[in-house]
This record gives sequence, structure tokens and C-alpha cells, in this order.
Amino acid sequence: MIVYAAAVTMALVFVIAAVVVGREARRLDAVPPTPVFDLDEATAWIAEHLPASATAVLSYTEVRRIIELSLEFLRTQTPRRNGSTPAKDTNIVVGSSETVAFVLSRARDEGLEDLRAADVHFVVEAQLAYLEAIGAVGPEAAEEPPD
Repeated sequence: MIVYAAAVTMALVFVIAAVVVGREARRLDAVPPTPVFDLDEATAWIAEHLPASATAVLSYTEVRRIIELSLEFLRTQTPRRNGSTPAKDTNIVVGSSETVAFVLSRARDEGLEDLRAADVHFVVEAQLAYLEAIGAVGPEAAEEPPD
């Protein structure tokens, strides 16, 4: 009788655990994964996706610095409420020409005068492709905002 009670108890515990795990799995499956930007991974991915003309003149360190500066530009473009937290209900539209200009300006301030605008543009475009690949950006904005 004790063996029977133990078997029923173990079966009941298994069923309860299976139901709870199944429910949580379905709940987590419905939520899209949060994209995570890893600078080392991003640098490697972006460097692999640059055209040969850019990889011929840019070092891995320069690619990484361009990425860091373009991320700094993105942070300056993030809308904020009350000067503290980012606004969650606003869209951020980033054009590559503004990013390239910011990166070149900051790079020259840091003594990286030999960066070419075309190479920075290639890195910024590859970075945007990386952000799309990890699911961190939405679709392109329409020309005119809807009314």
C-alpha cells in the first residue's frame, strides 16, 4: 500500500510539474526574445560583411571605434521624457548620413583623421544590417508620418 501511495504521489507531482512547465513554455514562446547587442560579436559580424575596399583600409580596432561612435550617436538621438528615461512610445529614425558626419567629427577629435566617409558609411550600413539581423530595429519609416 505504501508503494502504491508513493507511486500515485510521484505521478501527481509529475503531472503538476508538467502542467506548470508547459504553461510557462507557451507563455515564453509568445514573447519575442529580447535582442542583445554584444560589441565583440557585432564587430566580428560587421567586419565580415564589409566590402573588400573597406576591409583593405580599416583595422579591426577602427571598425570597433566606428561602431562605438555610431552607438553614441544613436544614444544622443534617443527621445527622453523629463530628461531621465527614454520615451517608449516614440520612433527613432536614423539616417546614415547624419551618423557618418557625427562619427567623422568625433573620430577627427580623437586623432583618427585618416578615416574616409565612404568607409564609415560601409560600417554604419553593416551595423544597421546587424541590428536588423538580431531584431533590434523595426521597419523603415514611411516618407511622411501617417495622420
